[in-house]
Amino acid sequence: MPRVALVTYDPRPRPSKDRDLPVLHTALEAAGAEADVVCWDDAGIDWASYDLAVIRSTWDYSWRAAEFTAWAQRCGKLTRLANPAAVVRWNTDKRYLGELAAAGVPTVPTRYLAPGDADAGLPGDHEYVVKPTSGAGARYAARYAPDRREEAAAHLARMHAEGLTAMVQPYMRSIDEGGERALQFFGGRLLHASRKQAVLAPGTAFDADKVAHPGLEVWTPTPAELAVARRALAAVPEAPELLYARVDLVDGDDGEPRVMELELVEPNLFLFLHPESVAAVVTAILTAATTP
Repeated sequence: MPRVALVTYDPRPRPSKDRDLPVLHTALEAAGAEADVVCWDDAGIDWASYDLAVIRSTWDYSWRAAEFTAWAQRCGKLTRLANPAAVVRWNTDKRYLGELAAAGVPTVPTRYLAPGDADAGLPGDHEYVVKPTSGAGARYAARYAPDRREEAAAHLARMHAEGLTAMVQPYMRSIDEGGERALQFFGGRLLHASRKQAVLAPGTAFDADKVAHPGLEVWTPTPAELAVARRALAAVPEAPELLYARVDLVDGDDGEPRVMELELVEPNLFLFLHPESVAAVVTAILTAATTP
C-alpha cells in the first residue's frame, strides 16, 4: 500500500480554501493508498515514511519563499517530492518568464525592478500591472493607468522596502473580453482547461483582498493554446519529472496566446469544476508513488 502525503498549509484561524483536498484524499484512500493531509511546515512529519509527497495547497509559500524552498530541498532528499525541489525553486521566482522568452516561448513582456532600482520602468503610455516575482492569488498585484504613476511608485517602494523584486507588465486588454485560460496537465497529459475573468479591476489597491479565480468556467483549449502550453513545459528545467503543471495564457494584441504564468508549485486543480478528472489525478499519483 503506497503512502502519500498531500501537502498543504495551516490557514488557521481561517478555514482552508482548498476545496479539492478532501475529494482527492478520499479518492486516493478508495484506490488503496494510505493518504495523509499534512502541513509543509509541521516539524513533526516524518517525510521519509512516505513513498511520495505531493505539493497541493501550500498557499502561504509566497510569503515565506526562502523557508519553503529550503523545506522542499530537505523533503526531496527524504522522499520523492512532486514537483521536484529543483523545479519548485525555479518556479517560485517569476523571473522564469524571462528564461521562457529567451527560449522562444511567447510570453507577456515583463520588466523586473529589484530593490534599489529606480521606478523608471513604469510606463507612461499604456495600462500596466505591477506585482512581485514571488506571489500567488494576485497578492500585491495592481493595475495602473499612466496617470496613476504616483500610486504605482508608492506600490513599488512598498515592495522594495520588503525586499521584493517587482514585475512590470503591460495590462493585456484581451483579458477583459476573452479572460485568462488555465491549461492543466497531470502525469504528462492535458487534464482539463478552465477560463476565468479578469482579476485586477481598475482602482483596486495592491494590498486589497482579491478574488483569485472570478467567473471560473470549463474551457476547451484551442490548438494554438495547446501548442504554446507545450512549448512552455518543454522549456522547463527538469521538465521530464513534472507530475503536474498549470499554464496560464492570455491573448496578445495580435490575438495569439502568450504565457502569463507557469504554475508548477501548488496549482489549484479545480476538481470541483472538473470532477471527471479525479480518476486521472489519482492514477498519476499512484503511478508516481509506486514507480522505482
